[in-house]
Amino acid sequence: MSKVAVLGYGTIGSGVVEVLSMNAERIRKNAGQNVRLKYVLDVKDCTGTPAEKYIVHDIEEILKDDEVDIVVETMGGVRFAYPFVKQCLMAGKSVATSNKELVEKHGPELIRIAKEKGVDFLFEASCGGGIPVIRALVTAYTADEIEEISGILNGTTNYILTKMLNEGAAYEEVLAQAQEMGIAEQNPEADVEGFDPCRKIAILASVVYGKNVNFEDIYTEGITKISEKDIAYVKKLGASIKLIASFRHVGDRYYAMVSPFVVGPENPLYSVNDAYNAIFIHGNAVGDTMLYGSGAGMMQTASAVVADVVAIAAGRGETRLIDWSEDKLKVDGIESDRRSFLVRVSDDKVAEAKEIFCASEIVRVDGLEGEAGLVTGVMTEDEFEKRAVQTGIISRLRMR
Repeated sequence: MSKVAVLGYGTIGSGVVEVLSMNAERIRKNAGQNVRLKYVLDVKDCTGTPAEKYIVHDIEEILKDDEVDIVVETMGGVRFAYPFVKQCLMAGKSVATSNKELVEKHGPELIRIAKEKGVDFLFEASCGGGIPVIRALVTAYTADEIEEISGILNGTTNYILTKMLNEGAAYEEVLAQAQEMGIAEQNPEADVEGFDPCRKIAILASVVYGKNVNFEDIYTEGITKISEKDIAYVKKLGASIKLIASFRHVGDRYYAMVSPFVVGPENPLYSVNDAYNAIFIHGNAVGDTMLYGSGAGMMQTASAVVADVVAIAAGRGETRLIDWSEDKLKVDGIESDRRSFLVRVSDDKVAEAKEIFCASEIVRVDGLEGEAGLVTGVMTEDEFEKRAVQTGIISRLRMR
């Protein structure tokens, strides 16, 4: 029998406790043994909750209990999570976590310690919520060189952009609605500024390429500057807009970016709407594949965490499959990336901008007077910036 301790009884922790109870027989069958909850660590007493009889307030009780062989970390952040998880691994206890900040900052160290101690450190739920992308990358794509991994990795921003596109609503209005519904945090900065998907793509790239990708090295642009007028031009083109995190391997160079992109109906990410996530993977042998599903939510994330618990209890030794060293992977800047752009310019600059940007299309939207949209020719980011300074533009969106 495996005994489990859960660190943190917040949204995800309570979901883990519920899944362990609700699906106990299914978990027993797939793990090959009973998996039982023994402790829940929290500062609160959690009176009246399913965790009440399991509550402890001191990590030492868990560390000293040899019956506990699996620890689930759902505390979030790194201030307490990092030392607690490290101590658990050092004590010979396997760990499953949903904490993307912990994994992005300390993943290679914690993986190394787990391997040295002969235990597991698994983190499926840190990227894509209920989408099993990490397990797929370390098992199903082992015959391929992965040339690109990209996608919609944040449900909050995808929900906001979907509502803006479908209803023509302002960003601030949709954000307020999302906060009322619990889809967006009261402090949504990590989501809307792109930091959340940036951490996730850094983790996925590190798993794929075997070296540490620092999220601070990735160019990141959020959705806060997108206006209703920008959206109107996107709709006129029959396109959609998505916050896409991408990582590409070209020759001996690596490129990464998080940014809003205009995507057409031919793009597989076009129809991924509301709070759903999708992860596109291109391998040199398998070609294009995509994983799709709920990227967040209490039960979806808890399901992914408990799947890691099952893998640990079944003794599958999945951590040995994760090749993520502490060596740093150099990420190149975006200056030489090539693409077209959707730009807005004032009427008096349309002719000049059409020539400067080698525009293939001029777009006008009913009701928007005194300006027009242009679809530029394909050019590098550096070339675009120089031309934008030369002519002056109102706004720009990247096209994919």
